[in-house]
Amino acid sequence: MPDPKGPILIDLEPDDTAPSPSEAPPVPDLHLQETPKGQAMATAAALAARQPSRLARWFWRLLLTLVSTLITIAAWNYVTGLIASVPLLGYTVAVLMILFVITLLMIAIKEISAFARLARIDALHHAAESARANDDIKAARATVDKLKSLYAGRDDTRWGRERLAEREAEVFDAGALLTLAEHELLSPLDAAARSEVEAAARQVATVTALVPLALADVMAALTSNLRMIRRIAEIYGGRSGTLGSIRLTRAVMSHLVATGAVAVGDDMLEPILGGGLLGKLSRRFGEGLVNGALTARVGVAAMEVCRPLPFSEGKRPSTRGIVRTALSGLFSKEKS
Repeated sequence: MPDPKGPILIDLEPDDTAPSPSEAPPVPDLHLQETPKGQAMATAAALAARQPSRLARWFWRLLLTLVSTLITIAAWNYVTGLIASVPLLGYTVAVLMILFVITLLMIAIKEISAFARLARIDALHHAAESARANDDIKAARATVDKLKSLYAGRDDTRWGRERLAEREAEVFDAGALLTLAEHELLSPLDAAARSEVEAAARQVATVTALVPLALADVMAALTSNLRMIRRIAEIYGGRSGTLGSIRLTRAVMSHLVATGAVAVGDDMLEPILGGGLLGKLSRRFGEGLVNGALTARVGVAAMEVCRPLPFSEGKRPSTRGIVRTALSGLFSKEKS
């Protein structure tokens, strides 16, 4: 007689039609099925391209004027009172304040000269476009002369300037002359600018993939892109100051947002990932690759904006090529 307190065993007939647990489909992971959208770069671009309202601009202008006036009056009263009570110390503080004001004036002059350099490059860019479109050889020669003057003091363009001086007299077509100037003077600068874009894309991709902190990827994308755009401007001769860099960055990001270029899909990353593989990656790693690809796209736009001559046909750098070079080391198809 079986023990009533023991386990009860029920014999079942074997069923050959029942599915095996090994044949069951895997549990879907909704996080892995979401395709990364590059949210960090999209947020950084929106922040950089956002235009303040007219009311906000007037608010900050009036606040800055009021604060600077109050600080000036307070400093003047403090120095005059100090001179009356302790003359030596008062004159010393007055000299320090004068030196500080001179430093501020030098910074303002530097910012103004930075805006002037950016305006000079922009004027060259438009003049070259007009000369090529109208096939105006006279305007093209004037543009090339200004281009040589822009790079006259740089050792990294000396060989190109000498080559251009030897060959430009033989060219009588506006488009051919501008293409020659582009090849001789701007090719090494294009290579240096492309290296900056690749480095920024790698940095943004790495930080996004490895740092899980909130807003860390947005700050990394924003700072890396600001630094990249500034370096590209310096390479092409438009050494921008702080305000110039902000204005240049806003112009680049506004163009990308307006044209809908702050978006990426599997087609851009296909050269390094393979078709359809983006959605199978871990979400963090996929976001890193997408943000890196978008940084490369921002870099190409910055090259177009900062370059004194527009890219001729076939010379514009490929975003796919930059992505392949910059991000291929972060991911390999064999390891996937």
